[in-house]
Amino acid sequence: QVQLVESGGGLVQAGGSLRLSCAASGRIFSSYAMGWFRQAPGKEREFVAAISWSGGSTYYADSVKGRFTISRDNAKNTVYLQMNSLKPEDTAVYYCASRTHSLVIRSASGYDYWGQGTQVTVSS
Repeated sequence: QVQLVESGGGLVQAGGSLRLSCAASGRIFSSYAMGWFRQAPGKEREFVAAISWSGGSTYYADSVKGRFTISRDNAKNTVYLQMNSLKPEDTAVYYCASRTHSLVIRSASGYDYWGQGTQVTVSS
């Protein structure tokens, strides 16, 4: 089992920044690929970013590329999502996810463990 707890969400004006954190506990965090997803009201959950077990490979949705950065600190069992130049369309509940595999994928169905989510609201 892996437990994931997100933090760092909040209300920010357009153009601002937020840094989300996801603290993991349980099984061997450092061996797993991690991802961030988001879900806006009335919409399906969508891929935001993912990172390999070593942090050497990262992947982003086109909508956030160049604005968001995913990173991880395996010594702290934590993955981060730095979000800059936020837009109102980034408003959503953001979820951290872990898969029991080192290979990174973009599909939510491939992730085995999920956090409870943290709300990000960007005002115009």
